[in-house]
Amino acid sequence: MAPAQSFTQTDFIREIIDEHLKTNRFQGRVATRFPPEPNGYLHIGHAKSVCLNFGIAAQYGGTCNLRMDDTDPSGETQEYVDSIIHDVKWLGFDWGDRLYYASDYYEQLYQYALKLIEKGKAYVCSLSADDIREYRGTLTEPGKESPYRNRSVEENLDLFKRMRAGEFEDGAHVLRAKIDMASPNITMRDPVLYRIKRTHHYRTGTKWCIYPMYDFAHCLSDSLERITHSICTLEFENNRPLYDWILDQLNLESHPQQIEFARLNLSYTVLSKRRLIELVQNGYVTGWDDPRMPTLAGMRRRGYTPEAIRNFCERIGVAKNDSLVDMGLLEYFVREDLNQRAQRAMGVLRPLRLVIDNYPEGKVEEVECPNHPQNPDMGSRKVPFSRVLYIEQNDFHENPPPKYNRLGPGREVRLRYAYIIKFAGVVKDEETGQIKEVHCTYDPETRNGPPSDGRKVEGVIHWVSAEHSIPAEVRLYDRLFQVADPMDQKDDFTNYLNPKSLETLTNGRVEPALATVKPGDYFQFERLGYFCNDLKDSAPGNPVFNRIVTLRDSWAKRSGQEKK
Repeated sequence: MAPAQSFTQTDFIREIIDEHLKTNRFQGRVATRFPPEPNGYLHIGHAKSVCLNFGIAAQYGGTCNLRMDDTDPSGETQEYVDSIIHDVKWLGFDWGDRLYYASDYYEQLYQYALKLIEKGKAYVCSLSADDIREYRGTLTEPGKESPYRNRSVEENLDLFKRMRAGEFEDGAHVLRAKIDMASPNITMRDPVLYRIKRTHHYRTGTKWCIYPMYDFAHCLSDSLERITHSICTLEFENNRPLYDWILDQLNLESHPQQIEFARLNLSYTVLSKRRLIELVQNGYVTGWDDPRMPTLAGMRRRGYTPEAIRNFCERIGVAKNDSLVDMGLLEYFVREDLNQRAQRAMGVLRPLRLVIDNYPEGKVEEVECPNHPQNPDMGSRKVPFSRVLYIEQNDFHENPPPKYNRLGPGREVRLRYAYIIKFAGVVKDEETGQIKEVHCTYDPETRNGPPSDGRKVEGVIHWVSAEHSIPAEVRLYDRLFQVADPMDQKDDFTNYLNPKSLETLTNGRVEPALATVKPGDYFQFERLGYFCNDLKDSAPGNPVFNRIVTLRDSWAKRSGQEKK
């Protein structure tokens, strides 16, 4: 079942479906499918298609299949299949018992190819791949017919059956549709339907040595599954005539309607599967699930929630023209979702030792801290408070700049949920001159309350007890690329990778309750941002926190693009 939705949205795809329902084109049925190729991990662009196909099926009381379009054994693996299944489930969608594979249909597809040959609509071509490209022509010039185009039906059937039997080497022959070499649509100039490929298939092994091309298998798989609306991205618009031609020539009872929509392009990253493979294979990232990657596995590991991704996909909707969506919009929905559900905690990323000179040595208090200031139902927790604390290094400044409301000479600040403290002095390293610790005094009458003399203290800083806090590795993730559209540059897109996309802090300290967090648990570290305990590298008692997003769009501010 799809997650509950309001279904108030409409778009040109739903308008087409509404018209089909009015005219009873598909006997009142709506059946969609999500058909990934299992040659990589799903990314945020796929999430848009997942949400659209499953969402439409749920909205109209129909069905949505999950199908692996595994027509090219090169690069297809069970690992990718498993990751796709996991990701679609994680997004919150369920296909019931309708998990299919194009490889399930290989025998039927082969029989369909034989029928096309028998009808004189397909032929075995013995041109090389380079010659086929040369014969195809250009956008302004028609193509040339293959010298093998007029082979007899009997010869074509014999050759194609021998192709299947493995009598020929790779590249010796292909099966092509016989359409129109002068067509203004190059896709229709006798496209290849089958090729010889002696490559082990992750499901069928070495049973087949010929494999159908995607365009041939896709439309026929849709038909076999009685799909009504084959929703795909704009790059397949020129392929729609071929989709219809194959189904028309075979006179199949089920003829789905292909509808194209604009694919998702997201700023500061790449969504080309080929480019993502390059990033993984060349070690620019640590793997498909690197939290900087736009893959669903990477986003899940970073701490993005499926609810935020679904809300983002619903917000951007579907359109007929490609556009570049700002990464900040996705991060906005992540913040909005986490703000509601993330428990608060205190963590110090770059610790600076703070000693409260007039606080009794050995004394430990428990400070009551709400788990969510706006949601009392989430309860509270007790955090130990002692004489020696850690604060953030940037929460103290010897020479405070203008509008600096934190600790400095002659200043007072409040420790979050605790006391007001006043600066007393610093201890510096004799060799480097760096500050080793800050000393202060506290007002014991101000525990989570105002000073009795009515003085105002504007600054509030967070802290952890030096004795009771636990160490934690913290990974600060940022945009993967330095430019909004790395594929729109003149040189190699990898030249625009952001060298500061990951900063690893090994000296972080967090409140002791976080020693028991589970992989995948997320929190708002007060004043710092949203963080998630890493799914892979964390261990009991040794959390590794990934920064999901900052509390505000700090990237826009740095780029001079912050919205007022």
